[in-house]
Amino acid sequence: MSRLYEPAAYGPQGACFWADSVTPDDWPRLDGDLTVDVAVIGGGFTGLNAALHLAGRGTSLAVLEAEHPGWGASGRNGGFCCLGGSKAPAALLNRRFGQGAAQDWAATEKAAVSHVEALIDRHGWQVDRHSQGETLLAHKPRAYRALCAEAEETAATYGVSPEVHTTDDLAARGLGGPWHGGMTMPFGFALNPRKYHAALANEATATGARLFAHSPVTGMERVGNHWRLTTNGGTVTAQNVILATNGYSHETLPPWLRARTLPLQSNVIVTRPLNAAEQQAAGWWSDQMSYDTRLLLHYFRKMPDGRLLFGMRGGLRATPGAEARLSRRIRADFARIFPAWTDVEITHEWSGLVCLMRNLVPFVGPVPDHPGLFAALGFHGNGVAMGSYAGRLAADQVLGDRPDAPNWLATPPPRFPLGRRRRLLMAPAYLMAEAFDL
Repeated sequence: MSRLYEPAAYGPQGACFWADSVTPDDWPRLDGDLTVDVAVIGGGFTGLNAALHLAGRGTSLAVLEAEHPGWGASGRNGGFCCLGGSKAPAALLNRRFGQGAAQDWAATEKAAVSHVEALIDRHGWQVDRHSQGETLLAHKPRAYRALCAEAEETAATYGVSPEVHTTDDLAARGLGGPWHGGMTMPFGFALNPRKYHAALANEATATGARLFAHSPVTGMERVGNHWRLTTNGGTVTAQNVILATNGYSHETLPPWLRARTLPLQSNVIVTRPLNAAEQQAAGWWSDQMSYDTRLLLHYFRKMPDGRLLFGMRGGLRATPGAEARLSRRIRADFARIFPAWTDVEITHEWSGLVCLMRNLVPFVGPVPDHPGLFAALGFHGNGVAMGSYAGRLAADQVLGDRPDAPNWLATPPPRFPLGRRRRLLMAPAYLMAEAFDL
């Protein structure tokens, strides 16, 4: 087996705030040989949503998680359940997949958010939900002008008028800072991702799914009309397999996957709880989840207990030196945006991997030339909603149902050039983005 990054990128979560907010789940380790209808590789949002839907239809299945529950991106993200999942602009979607593709994708984005919302509401899960939609903050005057110019098109695409804000509007709403205006979309909400993950796992288990942790798949082979997966504790034989490992995928499980994903690092810090006076001093007391218009964006939100979560993209290596530089960078960016909180204690800091695809859209479909193998990958940093929904869509495909999503999501993703060295592609892209963001 092989992965793209240094081992530290896939290591323990470190000082992750979410891990301190839940009682650790205790899934058993696979011990022995098992035969099921469907095996799901990966126990994150995607795998658990697939498992929940399949189990609800009477399908026998096993979920195989390589580490502890919530270990990967599903336990490390910022908790933004929002629109997104693709980096392809509307014009590119229409050119590549036909006129109307952008409109279809917008409907899919909304459906993904609604899917998670419906699960939470139906089961009454307590996931520390807050925020009414999300607010995009213009970091430059030209970015605000672009938001204003795009508002009408955005309304037509999503079927709802976004709310455009001046700088004064933002300040009055407790969204103060170095912003030149903003725009709020009334879709999405924030949550505690580990509480959502634990709720998914509990419901999937109650519905009949079998979940296994510390059971990494080390080999897979087609035997007759079934797949046989080998783990460190036994084997699973299944007619169908769903690959739901996203940015934490191995390059050779199966070999088809080699160079089809590009994991990128994302870093997060969390402050101690901020009192009302401190929030007033910074001009930020809103519970709204927000992000800025930079290409190398920052994302942030005040959580229910008053802490401020602040994240950013960046980083192409997971060496000690590179991680130390990223730590200094995120703290400097935080202090620049929120100077009143420069000396506020940072209690938690961690990183994780988001997953980029070369064609800039997720892949949810059957793996070519691998009968019975399906994959759901590539959510471009928006895996809470889209990763969850993709798991449901993959389950529909296994069941032979027609997924309620564009059929072009099943277009096999092309490989990135440079193979094992493809991270080098991002170095000039990051430099260009930093220059554009100035």
